Amino acid sequence: MLDVLICGGGVAGSALAIFLGRAGLSVQLFERDVFPREKPCGEGLMPAGVAVLERLGLAEVARGAPFLGVRYRFDKRCVEAAFPRVNGHAIYGRGVRRKYSDRLLFQTAAETSGVRAYTDARVGGLFWENGRVAGVTVNGELRRARLVVAADGAHSRIRRELGLDATPSGKRMGIRVHYRLAPGREQSRWVDVSLRRGYELYVTPLAGGEVLIAALVNVRGSGEPIHKTFQRWIFVEPALADLLDGAQQISEPACASWPVSSARPRNNPGVVLLGDAAGSIDPISGGGMTHALLTAELLAGYVRNGIESGEQWMNSFERQRQTLLANFRRLTRALLWLADHPAAAAQSLAAFKKFPPLLSFFAGVAGGVSRLSGPIEAPKALRFDRACLPQMRSVSRPQTGR
Repeated sequence: MLDVLICGGGVAGSALAIFLGRAGLSVQLFERDVFPREKPCGEGLMPAGVAVLERLGLAEVARGAPFLGVRYRFDKRCVEAAFPRVNGHAIYGRGVRRKYSDRLLFQTAAETSGVRAYTDARVGGLFWENGRVAGVTVNGELRRARLVVAADGAHSRIRRELGLDATPSGKRMGIRVHYRLAPGREQSRWVDVSLRRGYELYVTPLAGGEVLIAALVNVRGSGEPIHKTFQRWIFVEPALADLLDGAQQISEPACASWPVSSARPRNNPGVVLLGDAAGSIDPISGGGMTHALLTAELLAGYVRNGIESGEQWMNSFERQRQTLLANFRRLTRALLWLADHPAAAAQSLAAFKKFPPLLSFFAGVAGGVSRLSGPIEAPKALRFDRACLPQMRSVSRPQTGR
């Protein structure tokens, strides 16, 4: 019997498949889309996420445009929050285009020994046997394994089937577009976050002189179409006027909405939730990809060491995951509160500007290298020795699920 079935070939699912395959487990990875694909989301990878990719030997994925930290704007105020130095060295985040990074992660999984990866694979219902999940149907065919991992996103079908959907505390919408800057236009070394009344606007540098412009807003009732509102926000933003002078739009605006909630805390034998399927953190702090990579690495260690012993490890994994994400959640709540209270945001930015080390500390929390409380990294026992990881190879076309 197979060891693990992974439903969802995004950042979390693909990274987990690579970790498990290299640990000697047999894995099947199912993705409903076909690569390359666009995703309406942010594309800033924080330093802790860059580190996970480097531990995987996938520095190529992280070779996007480097950024020093986050620059916050409110009205006419602007403060720069640089990532703290680690062991005396500067660290960076990376702006990576999901169209390329997701494909490379998935194809690397497909080339990993022990992993079979499928695109155009539609995962149906769970298969139960003797009171536990023992597999799933994929394009109408039963696939069995000792463990099923649901990495199928914020609208997880598997989470819903398990009855683990929690009542959302709200609903947010994101919309994004890409531009290629005019020749000779200098690329920013920061992720810019503009806190505006009713929305937040993000500008992330990408490789090849490209930039991502994205907005986050609470879902509203009927009114002006969001893509028209988004365009208006871009053109009235003072910091973007010079940057986009002569720039070429290279993607159509794409949007998505998602519930801001967590899954109900209940373990089910034979299945575990991963990534946004386990509960989404509002993306205002820009850590989505990083959270996915960190928790995939954490889960890989538990599965590798515990799959032979049943489900005893699941409670421990869930506690460790919550501890790992606690700092990100606290920072996110603070940023959301500031976004909802413009006067307090203006005062806070003015105060923080006088204390660069404090700003750097909070940037480190967002980047996964500083903590408000509790540990922020997976235990060393769960880390992989980078020297033992194989080098990247050319990859073949993943199989379709049909």
